[in-house]
Amino acid sequence: MGIFNRSLLFLITLMGINSAHSQREVLEDFTQTIEGSKLEIEMVAIPSGNFLLGSPTSEENRNIDEGPTNTVKLDAFWVSKYEITWEIYNLFVNRAIDSIEQNNKATELYLEIDAIAGATIPYVDMSLGMGTSKGLPVGNVTQYAASQFCKWLSAKTGYFYRLPTEAEWEYAARAGTSTAYHFGDDPKELEDYAWSYENSGDTYHQVGQKQPNPWGLYDMHGNVAEWTLDQYEPENYNSRNGISEAPVEFPAEAYPISVRGGSYYDDPEYLRSAARMGSTENWKMRDPQFPKSKWWNTDAPFVGFRIVRDPNVPTESEIHNYWGE
Repeated sequence: MGIFNRSLLFLITLMGINSAHSQREVLEDFTQTIEGSKLEIEMVAIPSGNFLLGSPTSEENRNIDEGPTNTVKLDAFWVSKYEITWEIYNLFVNRAIDSIEQNNKATELYLEIDAIAGATIPYVDMSLGMGTSKGLPVGNVTQYAASQFCKWLSAKTGYFYRLPTEAEWEYAARAGTSTAYHFGDDPKELEDYAWSYENSGDTYHQVGQKQPNPWGLYDMHGNVAEWTLDQYEPENYNSRNGISEAPVEFPAEAYPISVRGGSYYDDPEYLRSAARMGSTENWKMRDPQFPKSKWWNTDAPFVGFRIVRDPNVPTESEIHNYWGE
């Protein structure tokens, strides 16, 4: 194991010690600053609890991969209020602020932030003409790239960031509800809460323009679909009995990976809280490189991500799974 990885694991160990108290307390919302930048990430505290993952057989437009429903138990965590935007993601791509002297846990531990793999500069406009200006959600990034962004942000801030699991994503999206959408069952009301194929004009939109869910999260339905940590397996709910505690299916293969929330490109039924989708190789169809880029898709501008800060620090053997390594 290299110096960087040893240092990073030492950082994570310290974070585990520092987070011990937070496990016994109710988490609070906070704003994550990024030193060397004026940009911030608003994080929303999600309470611990149990919920029913998946959809009942009575739900309209239900797909078979959404069942059977099963009870999931989750500890409290934080999730970003908005989808990660191009301007925030480009801090990671351009890496212009990595050399700025910072006063945080990462630099105090002499983390070699330059040793973190950086996304290649895209050779074409990965927004496909939809724009990368202020507030627009990042798209066309792979799950690996999203996870490496989380690793970079962890090193920058001294806190453990990662993608949400499928279960965490659905729990946060439902926000205590059991209906098809967090606002109810009628897709006609979706106009107030989401960008879908019916109202988007075939493009993503600035984050946070629609109404939030009951826990204050924006665009959990629509705008861009969002990466999770899990391998997409249509039948994996069948193997769960009783209460599942923080389930996650770390990917063993590059495809398919679970994507949630639906997008501006999808009809309303694909934006339901329980709706699932798996990534495909077609999302790189126009990539001329060989091998194809592990950082960028070329045909999936409708897929982005949001992040989780986990007060439960992973073990050394788990951390590589969380960051797609």
